[in-house]
Amino acid sequence: MSARCIQVRTASRRDEGFSLLETVFALGILAIVAMGILPLGLLAVSTTENQGHLMARTTEYAQDKLEQLMVLSFGDSTSDTRVFPATNAGGTGLTPGGSADTTAPAANYVDYLDINGNVLGGGGGGAPANWFYMRAWRVEEVDPGNTTCPLVAPAKCLKRVTVSATVRATGNGVVGLVPRSTVSALKTYPF
Repeated sequence: MSARCIQVRTASRRDEGFSLLETVFALGILAIVAMGILPLGLLAVSTTENQGHLMARTTEYAQDKLEQLMVLSFGDSTSDTRVFPATNAGGTGLTPGGSADTTAPAANYVDYLDINGNVLGGGGGGAPANWFYMRAWRVEEVDPGNTTCPLVAPAKCLKRVTVSATVRATGNGVVGLVPRSTVSALKTYPF
């Protein structure tokens, strides 16, 4: 009978768990997969920085410039808004012209900001070396053929002001699409 008891004990005994070799092998495979995915995580973090934080900043700076231009009187043609605070002479004010295309900004309708959002100036002299944000704007008459609008049809006295802001892409670690924002508003006479 004792031989039978030994067989029962042997039959009921089972090996459970993993051996040390199996565990090391599984961890090695996991480490290889993790190293392959790590660059994707780093790219996701930098893209989130660019498309999140920097996009919000470009929108904020474009809105700031739009508000600065909208404060000017309808017929202002001399205020220099390339500097802050704006000066009463030396600029274009709300004179129709300019370009909201940041790849080809028009002289006197562009200004530059440093990485902290401080105005560096701009316009005729070209871009400063340490600019990080660029703002370009366009002022256009919505109904340019209506030359008597103040007397006849003030509702048709409209100027459209469009401002685009972007980030300098070269040498600043910007990855992915370059953040760019555009805002627009209508200015009416006599306001």
